[in-house]
Amino acid sequence: MRIAVAADSLDGVAERVVEELRGRGHEVILHGALDPTARDDWAWASEAAARDVGEGRADQAVVCCWTGTGASIAANKVPGVRAALCADAYTADGARRWNDANVLALSLRLTSEVVLGEILEAWFAGEPSTDDADRANVAHLDAI
Repeated sequence: MRIAVAADSLDGVAERVVEELRGRGHEVILHGALDPTARDDWAWASEAAARDVGEGRADQAVVCCWTGTGASIAANKVPGVRAALCADAYTADGARRWNDANVLALSLRLTSEVVLGEILEAWFAGEPSTDDADRANVAHLDAI
């Protein structure tokens, strides 16, 4: 899978996200502080990664900033993106299952390496729900 990754700094697990994804066999597209030639502000970096998803250059994205909030807000501005700020594996699983989230937002401040591994495991194991009500909600998100 091709995954775009953005971070506004190299603090916390920023570089570990890239290592984890590559270790799981994914191709990684770097943005923000992870790419020395890119603008590293959270809004620009997160938008770039989300656009990779929205425009088909990436299957999914991981966007990171100090709290994860700004990164998720910026990503959700891009058409076709459903970004979810996840602080634990349960939330990551639910985001994939019930929301068909295609962008994972993380806090560089709060996400430990152990929790990162758990979140990524749940994220990639999660499958979008086939329940009619869940699909209707996701379709409504796309229509908003």
